[in-house]
Amino acid sequence: MASQGLTYEGCNFFRQRLILATLSGKRVKIRNIRSRDDNPGLRDFEASFIRLLDKITNGSQIEINQTGTVLFYQPGLLYGGSVEHECNTQRSVGYYLEALLMLAPFMKNSLKAVLKGVTNDQNDPSVDLLKATAVPLMKKFGIDGVGVEIKVTKRGMAPGGGGEVLFTCPVRRTIRPVQISDPGKIKRIRGTAYSVRVSPQMANRIVDSARSILNKFIPDIYIYTDHMKGANSGKSPGFGLTLIAETLNGTFLAAEMVSPPQGQTPMLPEDLGKACAKQLLEEVYRGGCVDSNNQSLALLYMMLGQQDVSKIMLGPLSPYTIEFLRHIRDFFQIMFKIETQAPVEDEERKGGEKVLMTCVGSGYTNISKTTK
Repeated sequence: MASQGLTYEGCNFFRQRLILATLSGKRVKIRNIRSRDDNPGLRDFEASFIRLLDKITNGSQIEINQTGTVLFYQPGLLYGGSVEHECNTQRSVGYYLEALLMLAPFMKNSLKAVLKGVTNDQNDPSVDLLKATAVPLMKKFGIDGVGVEIKVTKRGMAPGGGGEVLFTCPVRRTIRPVQISDPGKIKRIRGTAYSVRVSPQMANRIVDSARSILNKFIPDIYIYTDHMKGANSGKSPGFGLTLIAETLNGTFLAAEMVSPPQGQTPMLPEDLGKACAKQLLEEVYRGGCVDSNNQSLALLYMMLGQQDVSKIMLGPLSPYTIEFLRHIRDFFQIMFKIETQAPVEDEERKGGEKVLMTCVGSGYTNISKTTK
């Protein structure tokens, strides 16, 4: 699958470039990675991400210069199978898991990955959030069955980590096109308040404060408390909350907040619960059929789908998603039709500006899988 390579500058959108290079089979060269910094080159978490890519592919060529400022990547075949990876604690497991969600359906063998490190931090989507929103989204594209699972076996808060997550995903020959344009009304809110190495009472305080805001809008609210003890509680203390609003049409919108890591200004559980509830309301206002964390995952599956029209309604596009669309054009020469819809000011259903994304799938086929 020899093809023309692409060259990029700088460290921004590093994962996007390597994921799309792997799927398209195109060589990619990234130059001047933090070349003007006092500490130039790849960071430890980026090197860890490259090692993970190397583990799930077969025959990848990876070359990095001495200062770490130039990376050359010639992707091999997506192999999959059983993988265990110690994620760098500078970023949470979510950073690595987001990439696996994009690649797993197209591997030769079903993926069973054990990722170790920080399960919840303030930078990346947590494992709880991806479990609640990404898995139902994958099912809409036909990636379903008992095989798709994200399971937190140990929780690890920043900065120490010590968490462990199991991710399994079956392979698919093709991706189903989708037409999802109406998110529907919110029917219930679910959530998980977790605490590790602090009093279990913290989780209850978070639940009470979040409910004090959400009860004004909807009666069907249930927030679980999850207090892991002993060996399953990682190496650092902390607490947090993940909230998921589910609509009548099966759309999941999520928000989350995590307490600051040990050594930083602490946060009251009451403040965290209220802030997270407000963040969920903001996400509902933004609306769309996919929450802002999973926009790029949905667009990737649409683009790789069968040669048919896919449509999806999104809330305002995040800067990360906009750059992802540019990279899809670079690697696959596929463009999306983007139609904006004005904000809704109807009393019943207020909402922000929406974007209807349409594209014709590239007809991407997983050549390793002979049956559907």
